[in-house]
Order: sequence, then structure tokens, then C-alpha cells
Amino acid sequence: MPHVDITVISDAICPWCFIGKRHLDLALAELPEDISISVAWHPFELNPDMPTEGLSRRDYRTAKFGSWERSRALDAQVEAAAAQAGIEIHHERMTRTPNTFDAHRVIWLAGEHGVQTTVVAALFHSYFVEGEDIGDGAVLAKAARDGGLEDIDISAFLASDQGRAEVRAGLDEARRLGVSGVPTFIINNAIGLSGAQPPETLRQAILESSGSGRAPD
Repeated sequence: MPHVDITVISDAICPWCFIGKRHLDLALAELPEDISISVAWHPFELNPDMPTEGLSRRDYRTAKFGSWERSRALDAQVEAAAAQAGIEIHHERMTRTPNTFDAHRVIWLAGEHGVQTTVVAALFHSYFVEGEDIGDGAVLAKAARDGGLEDIDISAFLASDQGRAEVRAGLDEARRLGVSGVPTFIINNAIGLSGAQPPETLRQAILESSGSGRAPD
């Protein structure tokens, strides 16, 4: 049985990563059953200099884009793309732009317990659908439980140094690879695709990496 490893470099507050995950899910659902797949999520920080406590989203986005109106126009474009992918994004519910370092630590921990993709999904839902501050420890703990880390004290984990070195190493690796935008999909350590690629593009890249060639029309 052919096997394909997929690494997704992403940030938990990147809307295109949320959309990209949806596209990947659709691509995987259309693959032949005789291809086995493993998916790993690696860290990237859109805002590496974000204060630990985060910032007011309105203040941050206004400073970044020059006006709140410009930010809202960009949000509307993202929401339209999300709707086309069959998911919801509710920017109107968001009040904070969080620091995502601890979210990446939780994603790393989830990988250690075999529930990484479901925890990533829970974090995306928490931020983009519920508008919650995923820089907050209580919010992270709830997302971790929802994603399958039910028997782990997330508060104690976050208070420790666990996962810090591993996340920093992952961030360094993304820089070494020259990743400047996310999502970035690395398939079998060879094929790299950047951006929220359409499901068919991802599916075809996976098929080619598996040795299956092009899918029948």
C-alpha cells in the first residue's frame, strides 16, 4: 500500500490555513482507499512579535492596514472564500488578535498523543467560528479537550516548559525552508504547495507522490 506523508505548516489564526484544512479534508476524502496518509501540523507565526497577552483586534488591524474599513473589506473577502469552501468565519465575534505560541505548544502536545488534526480543527473552530481568544489558557484547555486531549491537565502543561523548545525548533525549520506564507503543504518531503490550494490540486499532488499518477477522469 503506498503511503504519503503530508506536513502542513500553518498558524492557528491564519484564515487561509482554516480554508486550506477544509480543502485538504476534501482532497483526502476523494483519494483511493489503497493510499495511506499521515498528516502532521508544524508551526508558523504570522505575528512573531505579538505580545504574550495579544492585542485588541481592531487596534491591531487598523494599524496594520491603515483603517478599520480596509480591515473589514479584507475580512469580507476571506469570509466569502470560506463560504465557498463550506465553512464559516465570524470576524465580528473576534475581539483579540492573540499570540499563538501556546496554541502551537498544544498542537505539538496533540501530536504526541495522536490527535493533532482534531485539536487543530478545534482551535480553528474556537477562533474563527466562536471568536474566542486562543491565547488564553482556559480557551486552549477547552479546545484541547474538544480535540481529544481529555485526560491531560492543559493548565499545568502551559505552566511548564514542555513543548517550548520543540515549537521554537519548528519555527526555525520553517524559516530554514524559506516559508514566508501559510498554509504550506509539504508532501513526501518533496512537493511543496503554498496557499489554500483547491482540493483537486492537493489531491493530484498526493496521487503523484504516492506513485499513482493522475487520477482517472
